[in-house]
Amino acid sequence: MADGLEDFLKQNREIADTVEGLRGLWESDKHWRARRDFLVRNLSGYPQDRMDYLVALSMVWSNHVFMGCRYNEELMEKVLEMADGVDVEDAPHFTTRDEIMKQRQ
Repeated sequence: MADGLEDFLKQNREIADTVEGLRGLWESDKHWRARRDFLVRNLSGYPQDRMDYLVALSMVWSNHVFMGCRYNEELMEKVLEMADGVDVEDAPHFTTRDEIMKQRQ
């Protein structure tokens, strides 16, 4: 989707400008590309007045993928479903406390 996403954004400057304005100063290019893909894939489901909710969901997903954060089950199901098809370059793998405890038994 990366090349397709780049082509889509080149052809849709208004969407590209809106989405680019959502990038955090702290985000690396790798993190931003993945979160931008998440945002673009889900833009049609969120009107302009609900954009803050979509941005929050994208941050939940990004925090989960890149930092190993966990959230309640319902929220995780929602963001993982929304991220279906997003390609994450070199995503880290995190071992949870529960997984470590199972290994010790």
